[in-house]
Amino acid sequence: MARALLHIDLDAITANWRALDAHSAPGTRTAATIKADAYGLGAAQVGPALMAAGVHDFFVAIAEEGVALRKLLGPEARIHVYSGHMAGDSAAIRGAGLVPMLNCIDQMTRHFEILPGHPFGIQLDTGMNRLGMEPAEWAAVAELVLEQAPVLVMSHLACADEPDHPMNAHQLQVFHALTDGIGVPRSLAATGGVLLGPAYHFDMTRPGIGLYGGRPFEDARPVARLSLPVIQTRELEAGETVGYGNTFAAPAPMRLATLAAGYADGIHRVLSGQPMLYHGATPCPLVGRVSMDLLTVDISALSEPPRALDLICPAQGIDALADMAGTIGYEILTALGPRYAREYGAPGKR
Repeated sequence: MARALLHIDLDAITANWRALDAHSAPGTRTAATIKADAYGLGAAQVGPALMAAGVHDFFVAIAEEGVALRKLLGPEARIHVYSGHMAGDSAAIRGAGLVPMLNCIDQMTRHFEILPGHPFGIQLDTGMNRLGMEPAEWAAVAELVLEQAPVLVMSHLACADEPDHPMNAHQLQVFHALTDGIGVPRSLAATGGVLLGPAYHFDMTRPGIGLYGGRPFEDARPVARLSLPVIQTRELEAGETVGYGNTFAAPAPMRLATLAAGYADGIHRVLSGQPMLYHGATPCPLVGRVSMDLLTVDISALSEPPRALDLICPAQGIDALADMAGTIGYEILTALGPRYAREYGAPGKR
């Protein structure tokens, strides 16, 4: 079979959630951010696993994600929508019992007029300038909003992955100034904010990338293993070139394997010639350019041709690949394409 296998360890995801929950201050609820199809790993499997582990609050990016998640989780889960109440979302919000995090006065007006009495939250901008009501906007409507009993008031940290960045303390100060004494549950911290300590935890935290094995949660258990099947092997003589552009020339006789995956599957072309692929503990260098559907790997260190090699594994996680690509682990995960066969469980349970 020429289809690569993406193995997702649900036990590791739930263990990472429990670990981040243990980091949280006493009395703080730990939610789970499961947007973008659980960061590309499959909300249909990840969502129920997290709920079985004790998660009751979930966050998604858009209402359509919330509708799909409601069908998976049933009526007990509380599903919050970061993008708020957009035009055209009212039926979905009502029908799926979603909690929109209202980001501006237009959304507030829409929600109160079309869905009066329906649960909602408020998102405030404390300096990131991305989503949420700005301080002056909030001051103008806070009394009216609070009379409608929001279930949550939140903001989002811009630099939580840099613990010493002054923006963290600034946003914390602004959040206090905007929300102290309002009598509504509050949330400021995602994964990085959880790790900043109890001052940032408030009533709810919303970890995302840390659940899926990425920075800044350095103690996270690895979640994904990506195994790529070998289509063909060949022997090269010294001086023979490999792939588009002849970018690699064999320095000596070598054995080459061609693998079934490429940039169409989220293996970025910028990784050409950089990562290793692993056969157990043995590293095998990627050589030549990443093609749309194919990779070429030097397997000279192996005694026999392998059936598959691992690109993502404990020896080379998503952040290691991200460093090579000049990006972040989030992008590595969410770029993983639809052609992979996805297998769920824990290592050894295949």
